[in-house]
Amino acid sequence: MRRHLIIDADDTLWENNIYFERAFDEFVDFLGHSSLSPPEVRAVLDEIEETNSKIHGYGTLNFARNLRECYHHLAERAVSEEDLKIVLGFAERILQCPIEVIAGVPETLEYLSLRHELTLFTKGHPEEQKLKVERSGLGAFFHHTAIVKEKDPSAYRKLVEERSMDPKHTWMIGNSPKSDVNAALDAGLNAVFVPHAHTWILEKQEIRPASERLLVLESFAELKNHF
Repeated sequence: MRRHLIIDADDTLWENNIYFERAFDEFVDFLGHSSLSPPEVRAVLDEIEETNSKIHGYGTLNFARNLRECYHHLAERAVSEEDLKIVLGFAERILQCPIEVIAGVPETLEYLSLRHELTLFTKGHPEEQKLKVERSGLGAFFHHTAIVKEKDPSAYRKLVEERSMDPKHTWMIGNSPKSDVNAALDAGLNAVFVPHAHTWILEKQEIRPASERLLVLESFAELKNHF
């Protein structure tokens, strides 16, 4: 049976969060806080990111803004323009990182694209995400690409309506319990959870129980065994 497969991008098709984690490690070293441990600094940044994402969305430039705000909040020395340039540089270098496609993804997408209709569904800064798709070389496998500010149930319902998808035969595939799995299930779709060791902490949630509407796999390549 031909199905609609909606597929996440960052940390499902290619590595993404590892570069943000490296930038955070550089930030912690530069901050050099006298009493806060790295996890405690991370908790402050998480709170800033959770608040700002609702206003500014996601992406590298917004991450840079969040690092700058965190530095202003935690720095134990006078904040100079030079310091801020260094802090912003930690984030901006992410844009220069190579696109590291996850093992098994290209051949699996080729296999799936011949049997089903594939939609790439991602959130973030539109131009940044479009550039990632182009640099990855994976765009040709998809019938449609949609970039949204937030992947919540309403965004899934809108996508399903616009693309005339049948929810019963539509599956969302991704690594994020929050944006890929739970949001899709809440919208009445099926979901495939492909865990990633470095999923962003703000994307982690307890997965909703969904019995036959949920499939959990160890790798993206395993999709060939089910679709």
